Amino acid sequence: MAIQFNQHKGAAQKSNITSYQYTDGDNSFRLVGDILARYVYWVKGENDKNIPLECLSFDRNKETFNNLEKDWVREYYPDLKCGWSYATQCLDNGQVKVVNLKKKLWEQIITAAEDLGDPTDIETGWDVQFKRVKTGPLPYNVEYQLQALKCKTRALDDGELSAIEGLKSMDEVMPRPTPDAQKELLDRIRDAGSEEIDETIEEEFNIK
Repeated sequence: MAIQFNQHKGAAQKSNITSYQYTDGDNSFRLVGDILARYVYWVKGENDKNIPLECLSFDRNKETFNNLEKDWVREYYPDLKCGWSYATQCLDNGQVKVVNLKKKLWEQIITAAEDLGDPTDIETGWDVQFKRVKTGPLPYNVEYQLQALKCKTRALDDGELSAIEGLKSMDEVMPRPTPDAQKELLDRIRDAGSEEIDETIEEEFNIK
């Protein structure tokens, strides 16, 4: 299952997911719910589009690699490496969205939480205020800077509480595939291209 903010270590399918869109300059969201700890491989499909496939060697609950399940990506692409791909949910202008976390920003949030407390608490949590700064011409030349002094604690208002009523766990939002399902998807990618594959996660998800 996914884990609560104060329980995680910070270590190492068609859906109606709405993802938070990072923009250059000032950004703000309020974290809600639990955290999905996972690593993913990026497998190249048709038209050179990268498709995320979860690393089944990684245990979501313990945040460790245990190699207990068959990981077909390793079988098909033995040289491919997986990458850190944690996710959670947030309130963005009153709407619940999935946040595909950026590792360095997440590390700054964890550090700030030592002083500010759990950012997901509905009474004493705080809005995550940060800047996205371009540092060069390439897509991955991006830096995320938490503005800790602007991260003020506040209780959620009635509209926000209504929006998160019945909030799903991240395990329901992004179910862990079975080894058989992973193999079936890999076979589709290899044999038939990716025209039928629903890509719900943008390539920016891979930018750390």
